[in-house]
Amino acid sequence: MSELKDRLRADLTGSMKERDRLRASTLRMALTAVTNAEVAGKQARELDDGEVTGVLVSEAKKRREAATAYDDAGRAELAAKERAEADVLATYLPQPLSEDELVQLVTATVESQGAAGKGMSAMGPVMGQLKPNVAGRADGAAVAAEVRRQLTGG
Repeated sequence: MSELKDRLRADLTGSMKERDRLRASTLRMALTAVTNAEVAGKQARELDDGEVTGVLVSEAKKRREAATAYDDAGRAELAAKERAEADVLATYLPQPLSEDELVQLVTATVESQGAAGKGMSAMGPVMGQLKPNVAGRADGAAVAAEVRRQLTGG
């Protein structure tokens, strides 16, 4: 069983005992999303820590996007709630990469693949090698943009 999933369950129990409604509801939602991911597909299976992290990243991203939408609609109280939920989820995610760390990681991967100067045809292999290193630590679009920039010299 996933250690992260066990930690989520234990923290849910603790937050319920402490009567921390925001944390409890957020963890309940996260565990529901994990369970939904486990039963999706043809056969139910137990997710490992990496897959649970992926679910939490997705849920945190949904909260940030919802907060932005609520801000745009002038609903500050709902935006604040969504941000608070995203903050709770962030405590279970790996430390995000800084922009400089991302640039260095992409540069090292491009060099190790010998992809410098090969253009966009090398994007797939570079992204494939990068993906496990950035999972949960950087937005996929930002990683792809940096790889594209380095491969095209832009």
